[in-house]
Amino acid sequence: MGIDAMSMYRLGRKLYLRGIPVLPAVLRKAIQYLHGSYIPAEAEIGEGTQLGYGGMGIVIHRDARIGRHCLISHQVTIGGRSGLKDLPVIGDYVRIGAGAKILGNIQIGDFAVIGANAVVVRDVAPGAVVGGIPAREIRRDADPLAAYEREMGLRPPMLRPKPVETEPPQASSAAQ
Repeated sequence: MGIDAMSMYRLGRKLYLRGIPVLPAVLRKAIQYLHGSYIPAEAEIGEGTQLGYGGMGIVIHRDARIGRHCLISHQVTIGGRSGLKDLPVIGDYVRIGAGAKILGNIQIGDFAVIGANAVVVRDVAPGAVVGGIPAREIRRDADPLAAYEREMGLRPPMLRPKPVETEPPQASSAAQ
């Protein structure tokens, strides 16, 4: 597996949260040189989030927040817009297509799908599929969890049922 941009980000994030100032900046520069991406340690990226193609060409603003188990394809930009102070907040299990731009003070709902090369400048509802320039809602799944399972081929990790633990049969006292 090699060292991808997300692995280096995770290490830089841990160091940043511990108050170590220089090493996160060195790792950010390494990500920039190796993958052509800008992923600062200050950005909040949830567990299980994956970057397509190792994170090639991805730009994430340092104040952006990304949920858990998202899939971010290559050449995606997540950042601000001129004159606006707040940045995007992306929910859990969101899939973002190649070349998409998510800009400004917007909320992307859980299980949303952003199409390739879409420019998102308005909020996206949970379970919605958006595409185009500017992005418009194409459809909204009535059951976003079922759509995620169908398209990804797996159930989200946090929603998997826990295995039922059964107690081993006890030896009967008559057998002794």
